[in-house]
Amino acid sequence: MASQPGLTVRWSLRDAPVGTLDQLKTYVRDTSHDRFTGMDGLAYKTWRAREGAWFEGVYVFVDDASRAAFQESFAATAETAPGSQIIGSGPELIEECEVVAIAEGAGGFVPTPSFG
Repeated sequence: MASQPGLTVRWSLRDAPVGTLDQLKTYVRDTSHDRFTGMDGLAYKTWRAREGAWFEGVYVFVDDASRAAFQESFAATAETAPGSQIIGSGPELIEECEVVAIAEGAGGFVPTPSFG
């Protein structure tokens, strides 16, 4: 049975200064969203967060080679990545995964750099 290669990159926000999540949201809206929109080899990316707990990027790639190339490139610069600079530390997790299925609900899917 087929699946798509995925990658999760997670930073801890437990020790991050107050306002860090707001800074991350601004960075995603103003910079990061554009960087990943239309990226070769990427099917989609989502940014997720829990205030005071974590911030993460979830990536789904079109094939294993695209995931491996991105993961290798990102891992080499993870400590100085924009998210790491905003948070003040590198990611606590860079983990490949398998995306088994994706469903779109009746509300539809709307790509957007920001909700709110």
